[in-house]
Amino acid sequence: MESLKSLLIIMLIAIVLPVKGQYEEKVLKAFESSYVAEKQNDWMKAVSVLEKVYQEDSYEFNLRLGWLSYKQKQNEGSKAYYRKALALLPYSEEARFGLILPLSAIGEWNEVIRIYLEILENNPGNTVALYRLGLVYYDRKEWIQAYRCFQKVVDFYPFGYDGLLMLAWTSLQTGKVREAKVLFNKVLLYSPGDKSALEGLSILR
Repeated sequence: MESLKSLLIIMLIAIVLPVKGQYEEKVLKAFESSYVAEKQNDWMKAVSVLEKVYQEDSYEFNLRLGWLSYKQKQNEGSKAYYRKALALLPYSEEARFGLILPLSAIGEWNEVIRIYLEILENNPGNTVALYRLGLVYYDRKEWIQAYRCFQKVVDFYPFGYDGLLMLAWTSLQTGKVREAKVLFNKVLLYSPGDKSALEGLSILR
């Protein structure tokens, strides 16, 4: 009896493994075809080849389809896929950055801010999130919040162009004239003749 059970188990494994292997091969080929279609700007095909073998509980499928939906300007669909990816791996920064794309496209800025703050709560030193959040605040003329974000970026990258330039402009907007002048000049050390820095200095004269 035991030998019969063992034989049945071996037969079952022999049946299941090839099927699973074939399925995984289909998934790999689908992703490969999707990337090829994307390079050709054939977004519909890039999506359709994945949908044929879609796994709802797969982080990778949902992340990829979130991106492709966004590229097709299907922002609601993109949001749904990115949220599924995030539900599967709640600490994922890439899923959050992905979700911000469709949210930004449809102007849901309060939600964008909330997600950037989530990223920073988990990873306070994420300069990409700090810088982009600073840009959102700056665009909304929320100068104090923008200043705090750009200051942290410059703390991490004291001679980084983007952080210095935006901190300079934010300092100007908040009336920190002396600081703005110093920062604009630092930008010129990094990028001699920089138009934005020269514009800022001309306002200060």
